[in-house]
Amino acid sequence: MRGLILNGSKNVFEVECDDERTRFCSIKGKILKTDKEYYNPLAPGDYVELEDSSLEEDKGLIVGLLPRKNEFVRWNIKKREPQLLAANLDYLLIVTTPNQPPFRPRFIDRALAQAEYQEITPIIVCNKYDLAESQDPDFQKQLSAWEEIGYKVLRISASTGDGMEELSRLLENKLSALVGQSGVGKSSIINVLDNSIVLKTGSLSQKYGRGTHTTTKGSLMHIELSESLVGGLQGLTADIIDTPGVRRFLLHDISAENLHLYFREFKPFVGKCDFGMSCSHINEKGCAIKQAVEDGKISELRYDSWMRIMQELKTGSFED
Repeated sequence: MRGLILNGSKNVFEVECDDERTRFCSIKGKILKTDKEYYNPLAPGDYVELEDSSLEEDKGLIVGLLPRKNEFVRWNIKKREPQLLAANLDYLLIVTTPNQPPFRPRFIDRALAQAEYQEITPIIVCNKYDLAESQDPDFQKQLSAWEEIGYKVLRISASTGDGMEELSRLLENKLSALVGQSGVGKSSIINVLDNSIVLKTGSLSQKYGRGTHTTTKGSLMHIELSESLVGGLQGLTADIIDTPGVRRFLLHDISAENLHLYFREFKPFVGKCDFGMSCSHINEKGCAIKQAVEDGKISELRYDSWMRIMQELKTGSFED
């Protein structure tokens, strides 16, 4: 039969099966044959083939992985291997805050580049927007810079409810994954979207202003959108994968030389430099990308971010 991975760890996966049973399944032979090498072979959102156990109704064996529409991956610096976070997504929701925890535009630019590489539609969700007045003016400039190149930016507050109606309408009948630093309020957002769910939310470290980990493994949830957010309509649903909070999001399978291909506003100028595809876009005369920055067609904020991330990829030394 076929099943949908809801969550899993250490070779035990919770699988929602075609016969409407949920089973706890391990991989047959402990190794799943795939063409990718991730330290976790399956993620929430994956569809698998499985055999049910003849001895226990609530158990089964995973025997194969069905083709993915897409997959969202990051480089796990601790394990020094790529980590599969979610699969078969309609949207990637990149959650940030103006502060508490501090705003990290580089985190978002890395996640945007990874989404572009993997052909997933990203949406930037700025939670705690009610705190935006106390933030540096560059925060608003950065949000505008993303909007100007075509990214959707939602300004919301899970605590006040502002913007939650627009978010719920967007998520209806879709599979979306939330990714962001610990403390940005991913669990709080889910609690508001479906008021029958009560996920544990974390407090911020007073010393560092960073979140504490409350979601320890990714999990797919079927939620029923709160009637108050969808005009009183009943039974509207969405599927959401809540991923564990991470301090740093590091790119996987994108080289420093190719990073510019995944900054969408750079694409119209790629190959048009005097040095063609060999241009580094840093010091050369006749660089179309640098000229676009001077002409205001590429924002200085994004060009600076590209430079920093490219240097990270070259040197292996990462900033927040």
